[in-house]
Amino acid sequence: MQPTWRVLSYRIAAEGSRHRVAIWRELRRVGAVSLQAATWAVPVGQGFDEAVARAVELVERAEGTAFIFDVIPNEATARQLESMFAAEREEEWSEFLTECDKADAEIAEWTRREKYTLAQLDEEEHNHERLRRWFRDLRAKDLFGAPSSAEAERRLKESEATLEQYAERVYVARQSP
Repeated sequence: MQPTWRVLSYRIAAEGSRHRVAIWRELRRVGAVSLQAATWAVPVGQGFDEAVARAVELVERAEGTAFIFDVIPNEATARQLESMFAAEREEEWSEFLTECDKADAEIAEWTRREKYTLAQLDEEEHNHERLRRWFRDLRAKDLFGAPSSAEAERRLKESEATLEQYAERVYVARQSP
C-alpha cells in the first residue's frame, strides 16, 4: 500500500521574507519536499504531522491562509515523490558523512600535536553529541532508506571510537606527572 502524503499550500503577503523563511525552515527540518513555491509534500505520520501543524501556525501568524490536502498519489507520482524525498535525504546523509570526516580529522590533528586537554575533549564530545542528534533526526525522516544511511551509521560508530581513543589519551596525559 502506498503511503498517504500531506500537501500543504499557503498564501502569505509578498512583502518581507521573515515569515516565508520561518515556514521554509520548519518544513525543511522535517524533510518536506518542495513541489513549487509555497507548496510542499510530506508523508503522513508522526513527526511529519506535527511539523505541518507548526508550519500552519506560522502561516497564520503571517496572517496568511493554509490549505492542507491528504492525498494518495497514483503509482507514478508516488514513485516521483519518494525519489525526491530520498534524494534530499541522500544529500543530508552526504553532508553528515562530511561532518564525520571533519570531526575525525580534527581529533587526528589534536593527536598529532599531542594536545590532550580537558577543554579540547569537551569540545570534541559536544561535536559528537551534535552528530548523534543529527543522525537520529536524519534516521527519523529517512522513510525510504537513502543509500548512504548504512554508511552513515558505520561512520558515526567509527567516529565515536576515534573519540573514545582520544578520551583515553587525554586521561593518560592527565594522569602523567
